[in-house]
Amino acid sequence: MVKKNAEKDVGFVRQFNELKKKHPDAMLLFRNGNFYEMYKEDALKASVILALKVSDKILPLEKDPIKLLIFPHHELDIHHPKLVRSGERVAICDALARPGLMKKQRVKV
Repeated sequence: MVKKNAEKDVGFVRQFNELKKKHPDAMLLFRNGNFYEMYKEDALKASVILALKVSDKILPLEKDPIKLLIFPHHELDIHHPKLVRSGERVAICDALARPGLMKKQRVKV
């Protein structure tokens, strides 16, 4: 279980790094289960705007802890407008299931 979560965490950070290269001016909000997460410099900027606490998260393949800001998904309607009103460009990243991994559903006629 721990290994699976560690792989998932590393995957989010890898996606963050790739998307940040393509969109350096956007703050990235990642949906992870029932929470939204922000990493690294986005977490630090958002913590000032939203007055939320940033924590350090240690990941297996990272030599230094990364900054993490997290809030429940139902608070998106509160925090998103604050980020936009502060002049930030915000991208919301939700996970999509890959077709090859989805279970096939049988249709009964």
